[in-house]
Amino acid sequence: MRLQKTDIARHPLAIVWNIALLYVAYQVTRIAFFLENYGLYQHITSSGKMWNIVAGSFLFDTSAIAYTNAIYILLVFLPCHLKERAVWQHICKYLYLVVNAITLAMNLADGVYFKYTSRRTTIAFFNQFGDDDKLGNIVSYEFLNHWYLVLLFAALIALLYKCYITPIRMTQRLKHYYLVQTVSLLLAGVLCWGGMRGGFWDNRPIKISTANQYIIRPNDASLILNTPFSMLRTIGKNTYPNPVYFSSQEELEAVYSPIHRPLKNDTDSIQHTKKNVVIIFLESFGREYFGCLNKEILPGYKGYTEFLDSLMDYSVTYRYTYANGRASVDAMPSALSGLPMFVESFVAASYSTNHLSGMAEALSSMGYQTAFFHGAPASSLGFQGFCKSTGFQACYSQEDFEADSRTEGKAAYDNWWGIWDEPFLQYFRMKMNDMKQPFMTTLFTLTSHHPFHIPEQYKKRFPEGELPIHKCIQYTDNALRRFFNEARKEPWFNNTIFVLTGDHVNQNNHAEYKSGINTFSTSIIFYDPSGDLTPGMRNGIAQQTDILPTILGYVGYNKPFMAFGCDLFHTPEKDQWAVNYLDGIYQYCKGNYVLQFDGEKTVGIYLLTDYRMQHNLKGAVAEEAQLEREVKAVIQQYMNRMRNNQLTIDDDDK
Repeated sequence: MRLQKTDIARHPLAIVWNIALLYVAYQVTRIAFFLENYGLYQHITSSGKMWNIVAGSFLFDTSAIAYTNAIYILLVFLPCHLKERAVWQHICKYLYLVVNAITLAMNLADGVYFKYTSRRTTIAFFNQFGDDDKLGNIVSYEFLNHWYLVLLFAALIALLYKCYITPIRMTQRLKHYYLVQTVSLLLAGVLCWGGMRGGFWDNRPIKISTANQYIIRPNDASLILNTPFSMLRTIGKNTYPNPVYFSSQEELEAVYSPIHRPLKNDTDSIQHTKKNVVIIFLESFGREYFGCLNKEILPGYKGYTEFLDSLMDYSVTYRYTYANGRASVDAMPSALSGLPMFVESFVAASYSTNHLSGMAEALSSMGYQTAFFHGAPASSLGFQGFCKSTGFQACYSQEDFEADSRTEGKAAYDNWWGIWDEPFLQYFRMKMNDMKQPFMTTLFTLTSHHPFHIPEQYKKRFPEGELPIHKCIQYTDNALRRFFNEARKEPWFNNTIFVLTGDHVNQNNHAEYKSGINTFSTSIIFYDPSGDLTPGMRNGIAQQTDILPTILGYVGYNKPFMAFGCDLFHTPEKDQWAVNYLDGIYQYCKGNYVLQFDGEKTVGIYLLTDYRMQHNLKGAVAEEAQLEREVKAVIQQYMNRMRNNQLTIDDDDK
């Protein structure tokens, strides 16, 4: 017998139908997410793992739908005759449409934003960018750039509106009415509770990291997740776990301690005391954009960093170099305070008020003058707040540039983020001329950032590359060329060590940079024009958290300090390591391997030379147990110190 629409409209079949529509809509947004980021996920179609994605996504979609539609479900099942009125049903329908329009928009928008973060958006996004007045501009720009997603969104809402079924009015006798409605409400409540938790039998509800059970690579977890779930699971949560891998502090310290003590009788460090320190964060400069760093990985590839490639002939670099986070706000705590990003960005974390020291504070105690420079407005990204809390004596921004009579003023504004890199780097040079030696300065570039614009006069010189960011990389590389050409003439230049590092990775074009640890591949360049450093590519591992201990060791800092990294110039290559975090997976590099650890067990181990991470050697590597033991110690030290506000040296550490 054929099922009629009037049969479906019978309460609660109508509700089941309406909820089923949401599963279809969520899967459509997931397909859009997949296609928008196809370069990262094309391996799934060839590996036959699509069914795992579908099965896993059903679990997380159920949780998100149950959470976001709980009020709607309550209203339609409430044992009350008032709900049989047309007005009540209209309210329910439009509540259903509005709430799910928001969640579907979040899923579609994240398909675009994911390119820049490699993770589903969590509530931390609003903690980082909620007060940034550029957010509206970004959304507007992307609406125009991704008009097809806007049309898809409109089509999905039209589908929900057209296919929505309003339950027919119930006509049972009074006693039967309340019995049926109460039982239905209780059943719906139980099903919602189970759906929110991800099942009825597990002691703990599902969380973001649960997605890793259905995948092979950590990057794939975001395809299983949905953005409403990621948002809801991180609202008001203390997301830092409290691991107890080691039962005593003594056992933990024996495996790993982040406390660094001054080197004794180190004439090399003493030699460089009072040397100026200049640290330049290069917005979005991933390793993929460099020609000289890809000679072995991408033979014949020239890259987009002509000047930086030439600078590396006179600098120290490392074969395997990684960022400790995926966002600009992760880079500064990592490089300047030795604190990697685990779980969420420090500036957005519930522990962001913890006392955190850093390079500026340490060097200030040695008589250094310190200053931070960023060409955006002073309030942008909370950079200045972080810098002031970690000891910088001065901060300079777009407003200071425009007020300085030596600059182009407002004419240098890029009409989006702030001052173009080229004029701001020259301002940076001029301000260092005003400073007393020794000084320590930090600059954060901004032009090589979405929406990837460059000044009009350079558009013919730096045409569009294979990716929108490529022209910006060339522009900023040339701006650095001009900066160094002028800086060489200054009296402080030869008494300075320069450190240049990409803050995080952005758009990638090659498969070698689209998986696991290599989505964090960046560069760290140590350049000392005095010739005190022997230049060359060193066959070791480096991470951003190494910058603090390396520089403090280089200038002869003689007090204990805390940093989750090592002094690269005084640490044997076999003992160098790197760590980062991606959607519930910790990635730990040491020796020839990268180990992936989900907080409970090792899920993968790969050769560092397996750039596409295609060959999981789990169970076949003798070093696996020791690598897992070491990453556990790093995690436990981090979580203990974060939770107990022990991110600086205390009396016990001394």
